[in-house]
Amino acid sequence: MLNLTSFETLIRESGLNVFGIRVLQQGKLLGKVAFAEDVRRIQHSISKSFTAMAAGLAIEEGKLSLDTKLKDLFPEYPPLPGVTDDSMQPGELTLYDLLRMSSGHDNPPFWAEERATLPEKDWVKHYLSLPLDREPGEKFMYSSGDTIMISAMIQEAVGETVKDYLVPRLFAPLGIHDVYWETTPLGRTLGCAGLVINTEELSRFGQLMLQRGQWEGKQLIPAEWIDYATGKRIDNDGPADWGQGYGCQFWMCTHQAYRADGAYGQFCIVLPDKQAVIAINSQEENMQGILNAVWSEIWPQL
Repeated sequence: MLNLTSFETLIRESGLNVFGIRVLQQGKLLGKVAFAEDVRRIQHSISKSFTAMAAGLAIEEGKLSLDTKLKDLFPEYPPLPGVTDDSMQPGELTLYDLLRMSSGHDNPPFWAEERATLPEKDWVKHYLSLPLDREPGEKFMYSSGDTIMISAMIQEAVGETVKDYLVPRLFAPLGIHDVYWETTPLGRTLGCAGLVINTEELSRFGQLMLQRGQWEGKQLIPAEWIDYATGKRIDNDGPADWGQGYGCQFWMCTHQAYRADGAYGQFCIVLPDKQAVIAINSQEENMQGILNAVWSEIWPQL
């Protein structure tokens, strides 16, 4: 078993508000610490990585491709007037642009505060009304709005919400039942945030990623999509674990790892070379501090 005493001590001494951690290796529980009861909590942007799995399934089914454009699925919204360069029309954005957060906005839409107060209920219409600041694909800019549009594209392509689409394909096979996922005003799965699960359930998702989409002998998600989505697709600027590059709704990490993460310290860290998964739930602004504790106290034991 893993000795998590030093991790627990560092977390407490640093005043980091971690609720719990589970460490799996070779598919087995290696160690856990419960600072609080493992109840279901909002996973914030870890939700984005689940949405990416729905995108991969829709691509496998031939209902979407990385080159599918917003205007292909939402032709009812006219191009922006006065924009003469077609490449600068938001309707020209592809699923790939959105997946790797390179849509060309300097001030991405639909941050939590804006979502709570936006008068426009049709968020696709709102997104497509916003001019781009640069050519898509050039620069990483973290955007919950991009993931909201991914969710909208998937629903338009497959005919049901992302949550409903994933229930038989991912949630039920993983034993994650009665899932709650926040919706937009028009009833679409929010996609970028709002998924509510616990740390143990999150660790199952990480194990599915580690197993390249296979679960109990069944291929739930194409292995090729797991490899693609969790590989580096664009450079980004940031300190430490926020500057290692970005995949398709996954962050690259130091220590040859990748992760899904959410605001205030939800983490699903996958370490393929160690055959390990680390799932954490927290309510803590110092997210790098939590990761530093993982790297210093847990990683050397794996």
